[in-house]
Amino acid sequence: MEQNNSLAVFEGKEIRKAWNNNEWWFSVVDIVGILTNSDDPRNYWKVLKHRLNEEGANETVTNCNQLKLIAEDGKLRETDCVNTEGAFRIIQSVPSPRAEPMKLWLAKVGYERVKEIQNPEIAMQRMREIYKAKGYSDDWIEKRVRGIAIRDELTDEWDKRGVKKEKEFAILTAEISKATFGMTPSEYKEFKGLKHENLRDHMNDFELIFNMLGEKVSTELTKQEDAHGYNQVESAAKRGGRAAGNARKDTEKELGRSVMSKENYLAEPEKRKRIALKGK
Repeated sequence: MEQNNSLAVFEGKEIRKAWNNNEWWFSVVDIVGILTNSDDPRNYWKVLKHRLNEEGANETVTNCNQLKLIAEDGKLRETDCVNTEGAFRIIQSVPSPRAEPMKLWLAKVGYERVKEIQNPEIAMQRMREIYKAKGYSDDWIEKRVRGIAIRDELTDEWDKRGVKKEKEFAILTAEISKATFGMTPSEYKEFKGLKHENLRDHMNDFELIFNMLGEKVSTELTKQEDAHGYNQVESAAKRGGRAAGNARKDTEKELGRSVMSKENYLAEPEKRKRIALKGK
């Protein structure tokens, strides 16, 4: 569920994480930044790596993996990551009052992931609770969760049909968005005044609905035509987005207004609720 590259939250601070080799891997820089409250956690980690090597604790360093995570510029960039065991070792190496709370948090994150694998409904419920805590309305949350399920179904089909992840997934997603809204995701983020945020977390009800429609139609066309390879899948994606785009235009004609909004949810919880309700 959109979680191969996602965020964890510790005491209100975000830690980037990625699901790799059947376990969570966490951004070392993010962990160090929270523990030290440093203005330059990357340099702190650079110094810490050198010290660990000198002390003979180089296993912690060598067990780091370079995984692609969303950087400050919104692009995927290779970042030092550690699994739960490695994270515990780093936490022990950094004097910080947050060390013990973070150890407990890490243990909980690992345990919750095991439960989610056994029962995906737990993951869905946890996601609802996170959005609820951020101030989103119940109706908006249900649409967002449903949209995630539809997105997962689409990317699963792409994966099975020989589409290469990351670059080709991004191109196909842009094709659907362009046909649905007349903008690629990056253009849409600029339209809404977003930088590193997840675009879908800042869509109103109508935007979520038409986004889901474009991806659902694309999935059904891909299955129906048994599309294989990028070119065939791209055709289905474009037509799926076009179907959603036509539906959006018809809706806007009936309403006499655009359903696309520059508003985002970069606001306090109560304002988020008003914006979500306004988008109905």
